[in-house]
Amino acid sequence: MKEQGALDRMETGRTVIRLHLWLERSGDTAFGMGRLQLLERIETCGSLKAAAEELGMSYRAAWGKLKASEEALGMALVEKVGGNKSGCRLTPEGIALAGAYRAWFAEVERHAVAKANVFFPFLCERFQERKRRIPVSASTSCVTQNI
Repeated sequence: MKEQGALDRMETGRTVIRLHLWLERSGDTAFGMGRLQLLERIETCGSLKAAAEELGMSYRAAWGKLKASEEALGMALVEKVGGNKSGCRLTPEGIALAGAYRAWFAEVERHAVAKANVFFPFLCERFQERKRRIPVSASTSCVTQNI
């Protein structure tokens, strides 16, 4: 138990760079980290409903964000697979956008960390999310069902 306290202090003692980057079109959010996470979960889960559940949001909210991005960008990011109940997958444009955003974010983050270490008298690192603990209800999630 004593070791865990030391680890927590080391964790809180680090200085990390946190970035919030998104793309807008006509004042509306076109794409950002939240939309990327939604696309990644759709690809993993094979459905918008399961992706929304994984992210702790309603289907309606996930659908609204997806449709808003598609409208702002003028391209479909997701397509149905089979009938209405068969799920969906990313379009080639959705895959390309997700990869481009991920690469852009990483490049901006690398630059931000490098510059922070020039300007500040202490070491700065990139932010790394802790691994999420899988909730008990995850037994019905797409990850555990290998959908």
